[in-house]
Amino acid sequence: MIDEVLAALEKKQTILYPTDTVWGIGGDATAPEVVEKIYKIKQRADHKALIVLVKDIEMLKEYVQEIPEVAFSFLEEERPTTLVYPQGINLADNLLGQDGSVGIRIPKHSFCQQLLTSFGKPIISTSANISGSETPKNFNTIDSKVLEGVDYVVHLQKKNNQNQPSRVLKIKADGTVLILRA
Repeated sequence: MIDEVLAALEKKQTILYPTDTVWGIGGDATAPEVVEKIYKIKQRADHKALIVLVKDIEMLKEYVQEIPEVAFSFLEEERPTTLVYPQGINLADNLLGQDGSVGIRIPKHSFCQQLLTSFGKPIISTSANISGSETPKNFNTIDSKVLEGVDYVVHLQKKNNQNQPSRVLKIKADGTVLILRA
């Protein structure tokens, strides 16, 4: 199955996949055309940034200008935590916040880790819902418009044991941390 998902990602297609938190819509985070497709699927304003998954700290270093010292304590936690870094680099520009920031998480989910390792690039991870709608609690509650909108559905599991979005913390340039989603 991983080969089919990789083929979709390499063809700049969108995927629907289970993550360490909720079902996500994803694709190549370095490809502006993929980002645009995801905004259309979600019916979301394109000025709202999307979250990105990376394999580990080494991969993270390739996509942020700097990892502030304060980030390392959060990267070690078991709780899924997305950190918003002041400046993203080497990513699709339309994925970044208006201020150039980027939200990145290192998942502990084995499928996500395998996918990131094999793909070798960051993958977009935004909740599998239409913008403004409730985040689906499991596969069966994903809106049919989302299911029909993505190019490839990962049928790894129909039920995701995790159903809470990640905590989102913003690291400001001066090193202070703001809680954006608890």
